[in-house]
Amino acid sequence: MNATAVEQHEVLVLGAGYAGLSATMQLAARTRKRGDLRVTLVNPYDTFTERLRLHMTATGQDTTEMHIPVLLESTGAGFVRGWVTAIDAEEKTVRIDDDRVLRYDTLVYSMGSIADTVSVPGVDDHAYTLNSPQDAALFADRLTRAAGGTVVVGGSGLTGIEAAAEIAERHPELQVVLLGRQEPGTGMHPKAKAHLDAALARLGVRVLSGVEVAKVLPDSVEFADGTNIQATAVLWTSGTRVSPMAAAAGLHVDERGRVITDSALRSVSHPDVYAVGDAAAIRQGYGVMHGTCQSGMPTGVHAALSILRVLAGKEPKPFRFGYYHTPVSLGRNDAVVQFTHPDDRPRRIVLTGKRAAKYKETVTAAPWPTFARMKKMPASGAFWPRGGRYTRIRSAK
Repeated sequence: MNATAVEQHEVLVLGAGYAGLSATMQLAARTRKRGDLRVTLVNPYDTFTERLRLHMTATGQDTTEMHIPVLLESTGAGFVRGWVTAIDAEEKTVRIDDDRVLRYDTLVYSMGSIADTVSVPGVDDHAYTLNSPQDAALFADRLTRAAGGTVVVGGSGLTGIEAAAEIAERHPELQVVLLGRQEPGTGMHPKAKAHLDAALARLGVRVLSGVEVAKVLPDSVEFADGTNIQATAVLWTSGTRVSPMAAAAGLHVDERGRVITDSALRSVSHPDVYAVGDAAAIRQGYGVMHGTCQSGMPTGVHAALSILRVLAGKEPKPFRFGYYHTPVSLGRNDAVVQFTHPDDRPRRIVLTGKRAAKYKETVTAAPWPTFARMKKMPASGAFWPRGGRYTRIRSAK
């Protein structure tokens, strides 16, 4: 007579960004020899989006394609391709676009964020974004047909800076305008900001700061003071928004729609739901974390370990994270790296030029060897964040 089958605890991970993939691989690697837990990753695409390289895709540069099923090979994790259309937090089900319904016991919500194209009129209709490789490729195609015109990059944050520099370097025939409410590099040490400003000037990027965009039109950008600038193409990088799915499911969210978590990254309203990466409002001693790969991967790892501690009848440990650096590429052979205090305040230590470009590339490529090590690691080990960096430590039991 066959032995009674072991009842499996179903963990669904929604979203295969840096945080979601980290949670999936950490959970699967630590439970691959167990028969009582099954991990399934749900994502609209079967390729991983390297958000740190989308400004390269947007200028027509080839980047390596990472297939999620290949990354998950030998981990024991399952993969479902599909768009999430609804979450029923009471019934513990997720519906995807082909009307399949997936059941879960524990949910990891990691659906990320996209560019905010709804706050300013005309952006959704007339501007390009870096929301996906497909969107970036559309913009790259538009650049090849710009015929010496003016390209406006809306948003002077890090994504806007990297995109403007990349466009100017790859397309010297175009006039690139970077605009935003603040100057590029605001918050950096003066040495880092000076290098950033000089690099943008060298590349011919025109910077317009202290401006507020009122409307994006088919061939121009209109400012709140009534003035405007002609634009052959507009790339929008200003602000982000998250999926309304969490709020619609009844999870407690903040004013931006991010899931509010406790110290272990559980939803404060639904403790069987963990929120990680950009989709979560994670509070630390210095305030709510902002979304980056640097912080996203550690949240995924911590959520995985918290889930395992709860299933073992133990209390999960509080998540603690400190920032370490802000690397910003300025084309392929230049960059600035601002090292930071754990609360993201700038330190005096700054790296610039080719050494900084090499450092930035190392950081950008870092997730792949980390994921590879996760696949092979023994169940007693974990890649754990300390001061914004990854350190291999023994599991806290």
